[in-house]
Amino acid sequence: MDVQTLTYLFVGGSFALYIGIAIWSRAGSTKDFYVAGGGVSPIANGAATAADWMSAASFISMAGIIAYSGYDASVYLMGWTGGYVLLAMLLAPYLRKFGKFTVPDFIGDRYYSNVARTVAVICVIFVSFTYVAGQMRGTGIVFARFLEVNVNTGVVIGMGIVFFYAVLGGMKGITYTQVAQYCVLIFAFLVPAVFLSIMMTGHVLPQTGFGATVLDAAGNDSGVYLLNKLDQVVTDLGFTEYTDGSKSTIDVFFIAAALMCGTAGLPHVIVRFFTVPRVKDARISAGWALFFIALLYTSAPAVGAFARLNLIDTVHQTQYEKLPDWFYNWENSGLIGWVDKNGDGAVQMSAGAPFEGKPTFAGTRAEVQGSYGERVLTNTPTDNDAEVYIDRDIIVLANPEIGNLPAWVIALVAAGGVAAALSTAAGLLLVISSAISHDLLKKTLKPDITEKQELLAARGAAVVAICIAGYFGINPPGFVAQVVAFAFGLAAASFFPVILMGIFYKRMNKEGAIAGMLTGLAFTFCYIVFFKFVSPELNSAEHWLLGVSPEGIGTVGMLLNFAVAFTVSRFTAPPPDHIQHIVEDIRVPRGAGEAVAH
Repeated sequence: MDVQTLTYLFVGGSFALYIGIAIWSRAGSTKDFYVAGGGVSPIANGAATAADWMSAASFISMAGIIAYSGYDASVYLMGWTGGYVLLAMLLAPYLRKFGKFTVPDFIGDRYYSNVARTVAVICVIFVSFTYVAGQMRGTGIVFARFLEVNVNTGVVIGMGIVFFYAVLGGMKGITYTQVAQYCVLIFAFLVPAVFLSIMMTGHVLPQTGFGATVLDAAGNDSGVYLLNKLDQVVTDLGFTEYTDGSKSTIDVFFIAAALMCGTAGLPHVIVRFFTVPRVKDARISAGWALFFIALLYTSAPAVGAFARLNLIDTVHQTQYEKLPDWFYNWENSGLIGWVDKNGDGAVQMSAGAPFEGKPTFAGTRAEVQGSYGERVLTNTPTDNDAEVYIDRDIIVLANPEIGNLPAWVIALVAAGGVAAALSTAAGLLLVISSAISHDLLKKTLKPDITEKQELLAARGAAVVAICIAGYFGINPPGFVAQVVAFAFGLAAASFFPVILMGIFYKRMNKEGAIAGMLTGLAFTFCYIVFFKFVSPELNSAEHWLLGVSPEGIGTVGMLLNFAVAFTVSRFTAPPPDHIQHIVEDIRVPRGAGEAVAH
């Protein structure tokens, strides 16, 4: 059976499974819609949380960034995994004990203010839409290659699938769908990783293969370590050493901190801990989720390294007409471009940007062909020797094809990529709809609406959110992992300080929380927009504030949030006594009492 047929079977079968689960577990009440009725088991919630959190950025894009950036990409591994530990230890159990549906619900009640609740809703919308853009883009990339449609059509297909099971099932449907999606995505990520590790190093585990010696063409130990060989290969082509970082220490620190604190402030991850029956279950499910997440994250560096080495070996100095089929397939999707700058008909890989921006094509291969049958590019080539543009987001999806793995593995990876993107997209869209229907409408604007009307409003908000998310998926501001990094920065700058101080600092009041959230969000958002959209030509270290990139500026926004919130709270009235008692209560284990002397 060919790759195309297998892909239809794998992706179609997974869709049927997700939709069947959504119908079986459809929400019948607002509690089902928002927190799955609060009765999800810790292991199931751990798997659902892992799927919710391991988005298209983790599955599709992270290994691609590692493949190209090498050491610099370690910041994503440190930030995202470290942030989950922070969330599990510092926030999740206390938020579960507080017992609210959403993050704005916690902020509105903790800070005894509908204004604070509304500001939190605004923060949710900014963070979630930035995050979901990356997921819809990831979905479009998967469909572009494996269903042989363009990326924009792929985004629209993904919108339709998410619409069906997110709007129908709510959190209850999404939770059990995400359990299935985790099983699909982790199997799809690890199977090719194991295959490639055995083929390239002789090690079954990619985690150990990453630090092992590579095999030669005859299958014997070459005595050359994988990373040493990769260093040599990329430096010969003019790139910096794979194991040497180009980012400044301060930027690495700020990006890692933004990703860590952003993880701990992500509303769609936090809400997962409201779905378990007890506070103890929140801690247990956090432990399971960390285990499930580690399976992928400890394999990603090896996958990135295998992909980069295989890519260069397969493509560099190969005549265009003799390239493997995967190159032509991805070229048809518009995510690879080649221009013959020296007229030799061979593909040359070297450092530098081969085109002015991403490749734009004069038409399809059937409509416009170059001298060797390639798609003709319309954007002006730059003056260096680089001839190839490869979108980083295709590395994991193309990896099985580059490594010449069986067709069923290629189809499995397609299903895994879709599962990763859709699982997180559904969670984010639910958070957006819940913030609008529950926190803005029910709690603020129209408190007298019935449960049925609230549920209808939630579903209507999800429909609008899907349409907006689709637009951002078609017009993304960067690579999937970059877009997601911006979302983490916004979450760190807006939510993390007020949630942390809301739990551990009973003197924090509504004035401080509102001022802090607005300051952190506005500063971080404006900084990212300026360097990514208004003046992208200035997006370099010499123009950044303190040498901090847009990916790391969320840490500065977070520090401003802390400073402003603390200062304002000291010059305004303290919270009411009953609020301070609530803060003390959520930090004390249920049933604990004062020590009694004997």
